[in-house]
Amino acid sequence: MKWMSKFWIYCGYISVCLLLNALAELGNPYEILGVHRKATQVEIRKAYKQLAKEWHPDKTKDPSAEERFVSIKQAYELLSDPERRKKYDDKGITEDDFYNKPEHPPFQTNNAFDDIFGSHGAHFNFQENDITFFHKLSITARQYDKLIVPKSEKTPHLIFFYTDWCFACLQTAPYCRKLIDKLEPLGVNFVTVHSGKESLLARRLNIHSIPCIVLVLDGNVFVYKETITSVQKIIEFLRNKLPYKLVPKLKNDDVGEFLNGWEDNRVRGLIFEPRQITRLRYIVTAYHFRHRVAFGFVDSQEIRRKYQVPQDMDTVLLFNENTSSPMASLSMKDIPTSTLHHIVSSNQYLALPRLSSQEVLDALCPCEWNKPRKRLCVVLVTKTSSSHDPHRQSFRIYAQNSPYNTEKVRFAYIYHDKQAEFVNSLIPEGEFVEPLLRIVILWRRDTSHIKYEWITDKWEWETNLNQTTQKLDSTISRLLRSSEALTYEAFVNDLFDEHAKGIIGRIVARVRTFLESIYDDLGKDQILPALSIIGTIIFILAVGYFMAYLVRLEEESIQQQKAKAKSGNNNNDSSNPSYQPELRLHELRAEKYNGLVRLLKPGCRTILLVLDMQSRQQLIPPFHKSVWPYRKNKTLMFSYMYIERGLSWYKELLQLSLPEERELNINPRNCVGTVLSLNGHRKYFCMFHAKHTERKSKSKHRAKITKKFDEKDCESGTFIGFDSESSESEEELLLQENLLDGLPNWLDRLFEGTTQRYHINYWPEFPNK
Repeated sequence: MKWMSKFWIYCGYISVCLLLNALAELGNPYEILGVHRKATQVEIRKAYKQLAKEWHPDKTKDPSAEERFVSIKQAYELLSDPERRKKYDDKGITEDDFYNKPEHPPFQTNNAFDDIFGSHGAHFNFQENDITFFHKLSITARQYDKLIVPKSEKTPHLIFFYTDWCFACLQTAPYCRKLIDKLEPLGVNFVTVHSGKESLLARRLNIHSIPCIVLVLDGNVFVYKETITSVQKIIEFLRNKLPYKLVPKLKNDDVGEFLNGWEDNRVRGLIFEPRQITRLRYIVTAYHFRHRVAFGFVDSQEIRRKYQVPQDMDTVLLFNENTSSPMASLSMKDIPTSTLHHIVSSNQYLALPRLSSQEVLDALCPCEWNKPRKRLCVVLVTKTSSSHDPHRQSFRIYAQNSPYNTEKVRFAYIYHDKQAEFVNSLIPEGEFVEPLLRIVILWRRDTSHIKYEWITDKWEWETNLNQTTQKLDSTISRLLRSSEALTYEAFVNDLFDEHAKGIIGRIVARVRTFLESIYDDLGKDQILPALSIIGTIIFILAVGYFMAYLVRLEEESIQQQKAKAKSGNNNNDSSNPSYQPELRLHELRAEKYNGLVRLLKPGCRTILLVLDMQSRQQLIPPFHKSVWPYRKNKTLMFSYMYIERGLSWYKELLQLSLPEERELNINPRNCVGTVLSLNGHRKYFCMFHAKHTERKSKSKHRAKITKKFDEKDCESGTFIGFDSESSESEEELLLQENLLDGLPNWLDRLFEGTTQRYHINYWPEFPNK
């Protein structure tokens, strides 16, 4: 037994040694980055940037640079995450350490590993297929939400999901390298995600298998379902998922209409290529600038000759409001994406753009705190009407020829009817300023603080235009001086986005995305089940329609029978076995008061519901349902009274039932839901209210009437016939829908004769309103 105990001691010793060895290999992230344990995020970020530049494999020839760079990146990821950093500081190791370090050694090249896979004919080129290639581009779920999704509005992102010990992932590494070489120069970003670490993100994006590629466009996710062995198929997948008709083909008849569509506040761009299909670089560029520039692919030799476009070169022409000649042109054998982006971004606004969104305002009139660098924005206020087109055109000509049209002064116009809140906030308090066809000069101190000054004269293109332009020139010249200040200041909200999609547009876009995802998910194996489901749904709808048709026919036949019964000579409804007596509710008014109360025949009663205008929809249906079983009783009449109309009558009725005269203060809201049974001949009534149930002992009830009114006022809802004890024990708030829940039981006791009766000497007069 001793040797067994020694054996287990040795095993434990070896395990501890192996664990300590593993911990030593993991390394200390603070030592890797060269920072102390209490370093701030700014210090950690600064150290990471410096070490990343120093040990980047492209910047140094050190053979250990690649491994050192990966460890620096992993140390920064750990320390930049507060939760992971806290776990490391508390425990010395986190679950992420087991992912970060051990994933590299199994794929290091050694003879034994090569011999194992070489003997099975599955040899890998680990210099090209090394798993560290994916680690360099990996992102976390937080980076996906904070960086990838916002950037996908302008830049397409391909995300490659992989995991450790995934030989299929290693096989796709060379294809991913080729994909990066082809797409990154075109403006498409490629990143990776370790699905083992980011399993929640993989489930969110519906990853079906590993490896897998997904495309993120404007926050929408599209999963690539085919094998990752063809770069061309992936590129076609990307091309097909970009917005529909992003770069439409233009014939000779379409070019004029396309160029004159600049009223949507976007510059027009024409693309000319020697080939008949638009290259992906131009489609990606059009996607990037789609909010500011509309591109079209020209397939017309006549348009080529008109703008003198060379036949053997790629050419891009940019047009503003002047469609006769381009404001910028670029012709090269192979236009680099960076050059194309630079040209488009420098000319992405019209000669006189419209302040149609907060993004346009931030670009044209950026915020400036420094007075010597202040930038002015000269804005003409107009409305969305063709009658103001001449004013905008004359102001556009002035802006193009103005010597102040530089980086410090930008000219624009705004629609007052669409941006009324913004324009009205620029009207000085206590002054009357008609903003239409007036020019306001803006200087933005920050995002909401604006200094401004109005030009007194209106911009009338027919009269006094020279005088207005001279005054405008002098005002701009004066305000450009650093010592001059604008007259007024105001705090404004963001501009309304005139180009944002409405509810219908967003719904259509989401439905289209959903249908595309369903179409992509349907394979050959799913087509028949999908058709079966659709056929079942159609069959159910057809059967339902047929049954509804039969019900409608039966209802029509019943209505015809009722019409015949009414038109016949037999007026005795009881002789017709199919006859169902209806239940009518009469409104208690002055003209119906005698018939419903005073002149009732002996043995007849009226069941009266007290309500107000607000509770009508909630109380009438349950009241009708409760009294429906008594509809055949010819001694009963059913009615309702608006408390606003009959409050004085109701108050006098309660006073007459008291043993002594007393002034009551009744809250009309507390009377809603009360049901009265009025016996007009014998001059008494019974009362029902949900919050004031009757006591079984009538003598005690009578004895406490006086005490009740002394202790608690009727304003709290304590009506005649309810003692104070019951009201105090039921202070909970009842919904209007629940006020008549106990009415059926009360009606049963009413016709049994066990409810409390309140006798009066006479029936009070009903108000004439």
